[in-house]
Amino acid sequence: MSDTLDMRGDYRALADTLAADIASGRLPAGTRLPAQRDFAYQHKIAPSTASRVYGELTRRGLITGEVGRGSYVRALEVAATGALGEPVGAPVDLQLNFPILPGQDAELAQVLSRMMKQPTLAAAFRPLSAAATREARGITADFLARAGWRPDPEGIVFTANGRQAIAAAFAVLAPPGERIAVEALTYPAVKWIAARLGITLVPLPMDARGLRPDALLKAHRAAPIRGVYLQPILHNPLSHSMDAARRAEIADVLASENLTAVEDVIYGFLSEEAPLAAIAPEHTLLVDSLSKRVAPGLTLGFLSGPPAWSARLVSAVRTGAWAATGLPLAAALQVMTDGVAARLVAGKQKDAAERQSLLRTVFDAAVLKTDPRSYHAWLELPDHWRSDAFAAAAARRGIAITPSSAFCVTPGHAPNAVRLALSPPPLPVLRDALITLRQMAETGPMESEIE
Repeated sequence: MSDTLDMRGDYRALADTLAADIASGRLPAGTRLPAQRDFAYQHKIAPSTASRVYGELTRRGLITGEVGRGSYVRALEVAATGALGEPVGAPVDLQLNFPILPGQDAELAQVLSRMMKQPTLAAAFRPLSAAATREARGITADFLARAGWRPDPEGIVFTANGRQAIAAAFAVLAPPGERIAVEALTYPAVKWIAARLGITLVPLPMDARGLRPDALLKAHRAAPIRGVYLQPILHNPLSHSMDAARRAEIADVLASENLTAVEDVIYGFLSEEAPLAAIAPEHTLLVDSLSKRVAPGLTLGFLSGPPAWSARLVSAVRTGAWAATGLPLAAALQVMTDGVAARLVAGKQKDAAERQSLLRTVFDAAVLKTDPRSYHAWLELPDHWRSDAFAAAAARRGIAITPSSAFCVTPGHAPNAVRLALSPPPLPVLRDALITLRQMAETGPMESEIE
């Protein structure tokens, strides 16, 4: 650790110096920092100042505190990308889940070629409302329909991507300073979105069936919340899905408390299950997109709610500058109507099952939380590893994975686990990477990876 800390500066100066040490590698990922009292003694500062230094580093995402184990330098995000989107820092990407099937690029190119020849293409270059056209909403409603459920076309609006659909839903539900409940482990972008909108997230406990309805009810009655974000189908990162009974219990709480759920079904295309919106249509804003169903370059987002909410949703999308533009929407409608999207979904369902089968030949089921339909898995680590240190060690071996702290809403309560995204590499590369991770987990850190 650098010994050049300015003892006379405030806690931010101390945090800046430690941040520089982390960025330079002088404090590598996985390093255990001194206890706050020891840090205060070493640098001749008050314990309260040391606490503020550690809090600032946590806020910046540079360290993570593990209850009963201390504070550690986090693995830096390997998800940084170059100009063309290639992951930087690790040749084997098990961090970003964007499934692309062999041959799909050529098929999509043919779709675009057909679209470009249509005389109606001129409409794609004109101004577009977030609600687009009645025809576009009808096509989208048919495309999103499943298990006897079909969204009301009058409640559909379009955004540039799925994250923007989440942001628009949050903006409608909660003004700055208000609270939205969320599963204790959740999609990391939700934390960034809430922070940008000035919304406080309230993490709620889960069990093997998903978000606990009693926890939602208790949290709302203790201090009113404005809504709840959840992933009932193939939850990211845990892969579990709510059964029908649990969805009904959540729907009952929404109705009794007049709450609205933001239901993220981005991975729902891998399942045939009906969404929560099917049984709680008046209390659900459903979010979906094409980035995983079709291709990451076609990121059209969908936000579907009760028709009575349509004007508010359109206003939120417009004022947030989150609206889709004409050309991506035209391409998406072409992909949806000519059957290409449906064929890709069927292919990806099969592909995900093959990757899950491979995963289970490498790892014992006892250390995995996953679903045979899912494109990701939750790998629980043995005690001789910590999540961030394991992710950092994997990166040094050329494998990008995501530590549990990325999904944890409450700092210091991250499980000792990592998420594995299974979709990016070819199957032989995936197999070799999984074997490497299993060997790492079994043998423990090398001497150079121990503080």
